Amino acid sequence: MQGERKVTFSEYLCAMEWISGFLFEHSAIQAVVIVAVIISIGLALGRLHIAGISLGVTFVFFTGILAGYLGLSIDPDMLNYAESFGLVLFVYALGLQVGPGFFSSFRKEGVSMNIAGLILIVLGSLMAVGISWLTGYGIDGITGVLCGATTNTPALAAAQQTLKQLGIDAGTAALGCAVTYPFGVVGVIFVIIILRKFFVKPDDLKQREESHADQTYVATFQITNPGISGHRIHEVQEASPARFIISRLWRGKEFVMPNSEEQLNIGDRIMVITTEKDIDNLTLLFGEKEDRDWNHHVNWNKIDRQIVSRHIIVSRPDINGKRLGSLKLRNTFGITVSRVLRSGVKLLATPDLVLQIGDRLTVVGNASDIESVEKVIGNSAGSLKEPNLAVIFIGISLGLLLGSLPIALPGSDIPVTLGLAGGPIVVGLLMGRFGPRFHIVTYNTRSANLMLRGIGLSMYLACLGLDAGKDFFATLVGPQGLAWIGIGAVLTMVPVLIMGIVSMRLFKFKFGETCGLLCGSMANPMALDYANDTVEGDSPAVSYATVYPLGMFVRVIIAQVLILLCI
Repeated sequence: MQGERKVTFSEYLCAMEWISGFLFEHSAIQAVVIVAVIISIGLALGRLHIAGISLGVTFVFFTGILAGYLGLSIDPDMLNYAESFGLVLFVYALGLQVGPGFFSSFRKEGVSMNIAGLILIVLGSLMAVGISWLTGYGIDGITGVLCGATTNTPALAAAQQTLKQLGIDAGTAALGCAVTYPFGVVGVIFVIIILRKFFVKPDDLKQREESHADQTYVATFQITNPGISGHRIHEVQEASPARFIISRLWRGKEFVMPNSEEQLNIGDRIMVITTEKDIDNLTLLFGEKEDRDWNHHVNWNKIDRQIVSRHIIVSRPDINGKRLGSLKLRNTFGITVSRVLRSGVKLLATPDLVLQIGDRLTVVGNASDIESVEKVIGNSAGSLKEPNLAVIFIGISLGLLLGSLPIALPGSDIPVTLGLAGGPIVVGLLMGRFGPRFHIVTYNTRSANLMLRGIGLSMYLACLGLDAGKDFFATLVGPQGLAWIGIGAVLTMVPVLIMGIVSMRLFKFKFGETCGLLCGSMANPMALDYANDTVEGDSPAVSYATVYPLGMFVRVIIAQVLILLCI
């Protein structure tokens, strides 16, 4: 076309020089661009499904490896900072999220599951030490292989920090993790398939209908026990070892909104909020349990035409950390708090329950009384959307301080530290669980927590892959790389297969519970997705959440201990 201007050769060279300098000359802008591009491409590729399996954010790691192999790099100091900050942000946010469930997992069946998970972790770690001794491969590389075989990047970070403290190159551990990580993802899935085909009885595939110890259970009773007739509700509650709340009372055709001073009489019908394990004791206490199941798809407003049942969210900061009984809601406003929903878990609304910001209270009473309670509790969901950034950075600072404290180990002259991975996750767990008791608002929305974890993990994986990429493919096709892949496959499948059989035979766990236990102990959410798709019910997810926090913490510590004791 007339007037069209052609690009000159000199202009083309200038453009190429600008692009080359922008991508390859180290600067703060170049570092941000390279890391951002790696993360963007990795996350996009991570959405692809191959045979129903996707690597998700883990693909950022392999994108970083490819970038490093192609010659891209950033300033070493910036690389170390971005990698460290990403890791700290990820593990602290993770600890903050799972903290409330971490300590409650050490109850009843959760204890058995965590014991089984610990056995799996210790078995794999001992196998790694034995293989290192038999093959002659250094414990630094084998520890990296173990981290890849168990898909545990925080453990790898802890191992690298320990190696750096000892003055040993940490790149070998990263390479070992890189070459074994892919099979670590799919290996657990293979074991689940093998267990289901050869070791699972038909009855094991049926969903267990038991409620968790922390989950609420709703039942109705008719009072026929003369021993409690004429006694007030609070007197019966204090005399009974079972925990329960009477949320509704029918006396003939009359509905009574019960409070702690209400007397119980022969013939009263009561609706009780309790836990399933206490049902038998309460049947003996009250006299007769009705057969109707009130726990599924109940329209409470239709049942209680005279009253209103409403959900109220705890959003006032001054309520955070207070015990439910100290608010005196029943005596002051004449309402009943029957249940508390926290992070998807239904808790019994006992007077000693410590409330947290974000708790969702089920309140029963008159509409005007409930409106008064809303002013006390807050019920402002919009105010909870603001992330509590101060808690994030205060917790990170405390976590790094804790992670730097030396811990002496018997038989070792070099102390172990929790490091960048261990310190923040411990503080996150403690803040998430006990922060509200000290009126520290640790609540963040689930989306905000996932955002923090996603940004942190993506930064860490991008920098880790970029650092390991230059030597990755040479290692992969070499004798050492092939040997590492074989060792990684053994460390993935053998302990998981053994503990899968032991869990079902010795611990008597259902197949779904076993799948979640294995996935949680191996820190493998991709395998959990497969288990959820193939097993009826939510038992895999519940078991995963039960063992994952402790398993993650123990693997971070073991990765350091292996290196300190074996080098």
